[in-house]
Formats: sequence, C-alpha cells, structure tokens
Amino acid sequence: MNINDFKSNDGIAWCPGCGDFGILNALKKALVALGRPPKDVLLVSGIGQAAKLPHYIKCNCFNGLHGRAIPPAVAAKIVNPNLTVLVTTGDGDCYGEGGNHFIHNIRRNVDITVIVHNNQVYGLTKGQASPTTDLGYETKVQTKGVIIEPIHPLEIAISLGCGFVARGYVANSEHLSWLISEGIKHKGFSLIDVLQPCVTYNKKNTYEWYTKRVYKVNDDPLYNPQDKVLAYQKAAEWGDKIPIGIIYRSDKETYEERSGIDKWTPLAEANIENVDIAGVFKDFM
Repeated sequence: MNINDFKSNDGIAWCPGCGDFGILNALKKALVALGRPPKDVLLVSGIGQAAKLPHYIKCNCFNGLHGRAIPPAVAAKIVNPNLTVLVTTGDGDCYGEGGNHFIHNIRRNVDITVIVHNNQVYGLTKGQASPTTDLGYETKVQTKGVIIEPIHPLEIAISLGCGFVARGYVANSEHLSWLISEGIKHKGFSLIDVLQPCVTYNKKNTYEWYTKRVYKVNDDPLYNPQDKVLAYQKAAEWGDKIPIGIIYRSDKETYEERSGIDKWTPLAEANIENVDIAGVFKDFM
C-alpha cells in the first residue's frame, strides 16, 4: 500500500498555500504507515474549509452539519468498531458550533480521532473571528479588534480527562503525520489541534509567525506527557513559545468497554434479514 492508494480525482478548492494541504498530506502518510486501507477508513466532517478534506482523499466519507461532525463519527465507530474513524473539522466547526459535542464526547471517550484545522478565523465565511482568534485581532467584522478571550481547547480537553491531547503544525509534516498515527493508535478519544495558517484572511498567525514560536515538547527527555499538571501548564503556553507534540497521554476505559458493547456482535455484522419492527411501530400508533 502507498500514498497513491488514497489519491482522489476531485479538484482541490483550497487557496494556494493553505495550511490544509499539509494536514491532507500528513493524514495520507499516517494511514499508509499504519497500513490502513481506504475501505477501512471513515472520514467525517461538518462544514467549512476543513470539511472539504474527505473529498480529497479516497476512503469512506460522511459530511454532516455545521458543528455536528462528532456525533455521526461516534455512531459509526460504535456500529462498526473495525473502522478507523477520524473527524476532520475546523476551529469554528468544532469549538464554536460543535462545542457541546466536543466536550461531552471527550467524556464518553469513544475510540475516534478528531483532527482540528485551527487557523484562528472562519476561513470559509470570509475571515471573521473564530473561537480561537487572538485578543485584539482586527477582522472585517471585529473592526476594532476581538475583545472576547479565545477558547483554550487543549486545556479544556486535559481538564476533562481526554486520553490523548496533541498539537501539530502543518509546516512540520513528518511530525504531524507521526502525531496523527499516534492519535489513531490511541484507544479512546484523541484530539489533535493543528496550527494551520489561513493565507487569505489571517495576516497575523502566518507561517513565519508560527515557525518562530513552535517547539517540540517531546524532544525534552524530562517532559512527561502523563503528568496531568505539567501537561496543563504546557497547554497554557501561547505567545512567544508554543509547544507542539503529545501534550497529554493517559490510558483509560473507553465508552465501548464501560458499556459492554465491545463484547457484542457489531451492528454492522448483525443479521437483520428476519428482524420484525412491527412492534416498534405499534408504540407510535
């Protein structure tokens, strides 16, 4: 299996230089490295530039509503646990409209991987502030600068006990591919927040801006990603220094294990030829 096995014939509509290209390439590399064939992979998305990614890679795809990518991904994994299920979503889609699903599915801990394309603006709808836009940044809507404190997704995820919390950067393709591979291998809910410059609308958080600031936290032999307090402190770093890598990692029971459904015959494999649902309809008569 090679990267061409995931090649899509659809034309790519992203702007030239968009950080989404880096996520697409890193994801393909990760799936090849893990030996996951297209037929065993499901990509679920909502609405936004990030949501276009499933069309640019050959595998199973489900496009949901704005902010509603995680629920169908969770359902698909429960019905067919043999699938590798990934959510590809943006900072507005996941942390804004989808914030409620983000929080409560971390609590459920179903075995899916959520990759957030974080460009700190709404790139599809012309660059207004998103939940992660820095304070003071001026947009065509926030003409006097953003006055609302940005959301801190890594800190939220760690505080809720998410078992795999990571941050990547699209300019470090091999590192990002490794993070995606590790997130997929992790058993439970995995969050990978990816710094992804929007070359059209975000004139502050550019490739140059990020490259001067990011550093790989896992290069430090003294850093222990299983230390929750230390991980929270690292997640809070932003500004002159921005850590990328596996910020927090902890093994815990998944929803499937706690509920016992991991011992059932998967619904995707169940024999439904002789199922009689007439009794169900009677309840609604």
